[in-house]
Amino acid sequence: MNFPILKVEIKYEHDIVLARQRARFIAGLLGFDANDQTRISTSVSEIARNAFKYAGGGAVSFLVEGQHKPQIFICRIGDHGPGIPDVALILEGRYRSQTGMGMGIVGARKLMDYFHIESAPGGTVVMLGKTLPNAAPMVDARRISEMADTLLRQRPHDPFEEVQQQNQELLTAMNELRQRKEELEALNRELEDTNRGVAALYAELDEKASHLSRANELKTRFLSNMSHEFRTPLNSILSLSRILLDRLDGDLTDEQEKQVTFIKKAAEDLSVLINDLLDLAKIEAGKIVVHPAEFGIANLFSALRGMLRPVLMNPAVNLVIEEPSGAPTMMSDEGKISQILRNFISNAIKFTERGEIRVTATPGDDGKSVVFSVADTGIGIPPEYHEKIFEEYTQVPTPLHSKQKGTGLGLSLSKKLAELLGGSITMTSAPGEGSTFSAVVPSVFRDAHLEEEAAEAVNVLKNQVLVIEDDETAALLYEKYLRGSGFQVFLVRTLKDARARLNEIKPMAVVLDILLRGEDGWGFLTELKSAEATRDIPVFIATVLDEHDKGIAFGAEDLATKPVDRKWLLNRLGEIARRRPVEKVLIIDDEEVARYILKGTLADTKYAILEASEAETGLRIARSERPDIIFLDLVMPGMDGFEALVRLKSMEETRDIPVIIVSSKVLEEAERRTLNEKALAVISKEAVSREAAISKIRDAVTGHAKLREETARGRTVDA
Repeated sequence: MNFPILKVEIKYEHDIVLARQRARFIAGLLGFDANDQTRISTSVSEIARNAFKYAGGGAVSFLVEGQHKPQIFICRIGDHGPGIPDVALILEGRYRSQTGMGMGIVGARKLMDYFHIESAPGGTVVMLGKTLPNAAPMVDARRISEMADTLLRQRPHDPFEEVQQQNQELLTAMNELRQRKEELEALNRELEDTNRGVAALYAELDEKASHLSRANELKTRFLSNMSHEFRTPLNSILSLSRILLDRLDGDLTDEQEKQVTFIKKAAEDLSVLINDLLDLAKIEAGKIVVHPAEFGIANLFSALRGMLRPVLMNPAVNLVIEEPSGAPTMMSDEGKISQILRNFISNAIKFTERGEIRVTATPGDDGKSVVFSVADTGIGIPPEYHEKIFEEYTQVPTPLHSKQKGTGLGLSLSKKLAELLGGSITMTSAPGEGSTFSAVVPSVFRDAHLEEEAAEAVNVLKNQVLVIEDDETAALLYEKYLRGSGFQVFLVRTLKDARARLNEIKPMAVVLDILLRGEDGWGFLTELKSAEATRDIPVFIATVLDEHDKGIAFGAEDLATKPVDRKWLLNRLGEIARRRPVEKVLIIDDEEVARYILKGTLADTKYAILEASEAETGLRIARSERPDIIFLDLVMPGMDGFEALVRLKSMEETRDIPVIIVSSKVLEEAERRTLNEKALAVISKEAVSREAAISKIRDAVTGHAKLREETARGRTVDA
């Protein structure tokens, strides 16, 4: 509901001054402070001056919108002129005229909470709005009547007095600006000192990371090379031991047989150690390969029985391998799962003197995994060693452990193998009560880390839409409407969740149910349009009420009455998408083939492809072109990708550009953590994994491009 207050005709130049005076006086009557009065009166005079100068006159209407708080003070300036042909460019801040008309419109928009303009040949209407202060009394018909009487008694100032008052306001504003400038200069000095300290710290950390990386690479290379070198003489020792024990070259005395047996046992233990070291080196170097294949758990257990029962020499211990019931057929690496279980069972045999060792396989709680467990009635493990036993070369210092020598690598290797398969290892144990080791392995192997990274890469290339809807049926409709359309939907049910999501992303548009249960949708819209970070995000209101004018006054892009029409929604979102500038993708990679493949992936989209064959050139292009996303290789001559990423994130022009690392470098955990802090995703250049990730990015970009083309022709995309 509207409460009209006053209308001022703009026929002569002094009417502009009168409109300014009336705007300030009415704002004061409504409870606005001096600063807001100045903002409102300045905005009204700027738009009124445009109406007089370009349309030959017009009218300014003052009114209050709404029957409930928050109410809004509306200043409507209309004319019957030729219209403004460049409204969109003016609002985007890209239009510059010699007369300065665009500056007046943009300035008025910044000073007010709400701004809406409609312009066409035949006239222009500008709506300026400011939310009434919370402490201000409600405006109703009685108060409007009182304000009208006050306005009749109030004598407008002459132009000279108005100029004097404007000068006083300008002096006050200049003093405030001078104070803020001094505060900003002091803050900038502090930030410069902090930046110098951070830069020095980064340099030190980079140097240490480089040393650690080189040391780790040397260790991995040494383990890999030496493991292979050790195998040849070990195999010779084992072969010669068997020849001697088989008496192929003559009989042995009892003492000689004992000595050769000791030699053979030592060689076998050393062989196990070498094999474990080699497997660990492969995992750390990223060279171990998962070979997923379909297999049945019953067959896996059958093979384990055949391998391990001969090893159990203690008649006081019973090895029970249960037939799996309910466990699904798996698509994973059977050999690596078998290796994990052999390590578990081998440890259980070593440290169980009497009782039972039970091996089971059961479906996981999530229905998508299998839990392999090995439970024993052995000596158990003290609580202080529950974490340490998974570290390399760690053993529990107990009398039985001193008898049963081991490498201290089996559990560490099992843990890394389980994580490689996308799973994890858990353990429960107590001294004297035995231990249970469990490996939780997904039924179907997926490179989960890569899929997550690819999904994040897809997100940044899609148009993101935040939907705030607490009705489940309506929420389902939005998901169906936008599925496969090239728009990525983020659905939240409460305003609290919406605020949290807006801290993580900046969507291209927001769809808001204004009548959320127990929450103030109008207040949230006011909040969005008042905050610097969100005021430019278009908001579409979905409601059962017909309050189009109020929605526009509050700053909404448009309003739809429920149920929302799918064609309307896609067309309106398509219009928003077309307003956005053409996206640019920058590829920084010294390998021409890698750039060629990535360019080919994006070839059938409307993304403009920029490329650089070295980091220095890439940084220059990034600063000048401001691409929407950067694909960065790590290993390049001269400046490498690590340094380039640090510099990208330290420069003001490029720090907010998302970066996806595309590299064949085997990353250490510390390197991956460092990259994950600065980059959106890290994708391997290995053929299969890379193609899987890039195909997802391509689907997202292609869907985005098709949506633009079809919405431009007035068509919709089937969900």
